[in-house]
Amino acid sequence: MSADPSSLTPDQKFELITRNLQEFFGGDKLKELLQTRDISVYWGTATTGKPHIAYFVPISKIADLLRAGCHVSILFADLHAYLDNMKAPWELLRLRTRYYEEIIKAMLESVGVPLEKLRFVRGTEYQLTEKYTLDVYRLAVMCTEHDAKKAGSEVVKQVGNPVLGGLLYPGLQALDEEYLKVDAQFGGVDQRKIFTFAEKYLPQLGYEKRIHLMNPMVPGLTGGKMSSSEAQSKIDPLDSPSAIKEKIHKAFCEEGNIEQNGLLAFLKMVWFPVTEKPFIIRRPEKYGGDVSFNTYQEIETAFSKKEVWPGDLKNGVAAAITTLTDPIRKKFEHPDLIKLTDDAYPDEAKKAKPAPAAKSAPPKAGGPAAPERVDVSRLDIRVGKIVEVERHPDADTLYVEKIDVGEEKPRTIVSGLVNYVPIEEMKNRVLLVLCNIKPAKMRGIMSEGMVFCAENEAENKVELLQVPEGVTIGERVTFEGYTQDENGNPLKPDEQLNPKKKIWEQVKDHLKTTSEGVAGYKGVAFNTSKGVVRSTLINASIR
Repeated sequence: MSADPSSLTPDQKFELITRNLQEFFGGDKLKELLQTRDISVYWGTATTGKPHIAYFVPISKIADLLRAGCHVSILFADLHAYLDNMKAPWELLRLRTRYYEEIIKAMLESVGVPLEKLRFVRGTEYQLTEKYTLDVYRLAVMCTEHDAKKAGSEVVKQVGNPVLGGLLYPGLQALDEEYLKVDAQFGGVDQRKIFTFAEKYLPQLGYEKRIHLMNPMVPGLTGGKMSSSEAQSKIDPLDSPSAIKEKIHKAFCEEGNIEQNGLLAFLKMVWFPVTEKPFIIRRPEKYGGDVSFNTYQEIETAFSKKEVWPGDLKNGVAAAITTLTDPIRKKFEHPDLIKLTDDAYPDEAKKAKPAPAAKSAPPKAGGPAAPERVDVSRLDIRVGKIVEVERHPDADTLYVEKIDVGEEKPRTIVSGLVNYVPIEEMKNRVLLVLCNIKPAKMRGIMSEGMVFCAENEAENKVELLQVPEGVTIGERVTFEGYTQDENGNPLKPDEQLNPKKKIWEQVKDHLKTTSEGVAGYKGVAFNTSKGVVRSTLINASIR
């Protein structure tokens, strides 16, 4: 829908403004205003962590708003950022605000959004004025601590004894609607409580209640919310094509599962609305050749029917993201923008640039050692079968099992499952075993591994993971994206995990079942030759 806004009817403008939103407040008022004039809208972002690929979602909606003839302001909320992330001094926040302005302008340009139709505003341009400050005090007199804390609960870090800065945050955002002189505020659905706060308190200050437009939250690559603080869940617009491909190939993408699928969400919320182009998956002829989808519904239907495999979807999305981010990377090759990026995020710059070797240290043979990899590829997880099981002679809660894991003889493994799994269900059970944990005595019996279970601690439920039927005993479980290093070399598990390095302890916290009951590491499924490993316990820890 790329028509000139002046040629659109009010109903067509309403459709553009509200399409793909999860929710909106003030629909009747929006329709009424559109009968007589175009509306003004603002979208704000606090200048804290580096913007990631999910920022294309609000940018997609900003494109819709502009097509509908809206007057759009983008607020770089530097004062909000200070209150929400007080570890950053003002000078660093000023640099980050400049970085946000440059990267978001580049993202807008990459999808063809004309910047001349936008207004860019920094919060401190008006939030430190006498009138605004007096309104903050007026609001402080009216607002309860309960309402302020509740309003910010989705966007401000919650602690037992919060500082006042976090409590001020929702009030400032509400006042922004009045001081930017807009008809509507647009944001993610995680802003909903702030929007209801604004609707309650602005009229008490004598100001008009605004319209509120809310986008859905886009799942991250690990299945949850895409977050600047979780590196594996997000893609930086400046990531190289190889880094994009690597992160996409580690993304959670279960065959046929269209829920909590960050790749499909990207296509729905960004690719199709912004580019208005088909989504193309490139494949060799022997695998069916290239396939093209003209609408999001086509790709969702094909994926849900398992006509498109996860690997094909990942390759197509990686190529699509690379296409969108290519012009951004090229713009940021300018020396001034390289310096701005490093100055605004100095910690990331240090990580990206290896420290120089000490002059007195002789070079090691083979060159400098690469950083140690700590992920699930270090674990030797195999399919096993219990061939014998009995109660531990000296411990009421322990079983002693003999488990075949495809070696010359079964391993002896001690498990604390007596209170959770009846012994009859243990007999001849096919299960998963961690085979490279260091053997240890458990009440006098040497245990040579560990069986994997899902645990819902709140309900005191524990069950063995469910291995698909027909899997060969001794088969090693794999994780997509964790089978090769960046150079294409195969990744192999440690022969034995070194307890001093605490590899298992660092990895285990990321082992969980999904809302569909799929066992995963950071959302990437435990895979076997016969399918994924599951549990009836959803969103459960795996131990």
